[in-house]
Amino acid sequence: MGVVNFQKLLEEAPQTKTAMQALENEFAPRRRELLTMQNDLKAKDEKLQKEGAVMSEADRAKAEKTLRDQQREFSRKAGEFQDDASARRNEEIGKVQRYLVTEIQAYAGAQGYDVVLGDGVFYAKGPFDITANVLALLATKPATLPASAPAPQSKPPVK
Repeated sequence: MGVVNFQKLLEEAPQTKTAMQALENEFAPRRRELLTMQNDLKAKDEKLQKEGAVMSEADRAKAEKTLRDQQREFSRKAGEFQDDASARRNEEIGKVQRYLVTEIQAYAGAQGYDVVLGDGVFYAKGPFDITANVLALLATKPATLPASAPAPQSKPPVK
């Protein structure tokens, strides 16, 4: 019998770190665009606050409307960014989780374990905790996930 701290495995596996870095790289251009937009809006707001008192009523109203429209556009883009980034993160974490399950199963089979427990274990003596062993195995594997992670092995029917 063995025990795996799946959360620790997920946090420390090199494959997780590689997937998260790839996501960071994927979303960096949009993040920079939003930051630039935010800084531009802040500068325009400050300029309007300073110069608003000396502007004509029509010019000030036009500038305020333009600023509000741009702030709405920024909010929309920021919301889309959050949604897209969250969806992609969930997708990548799912791939890593499926990969980890197959690696745990392969390790358990190769080491002759009858049962490997995961979540829900509140205590396990040192020899039963194989998390470090699986992490060591994962460190020997490529940090990038295979193009399509194999499906977890099905469990044999309980007799």
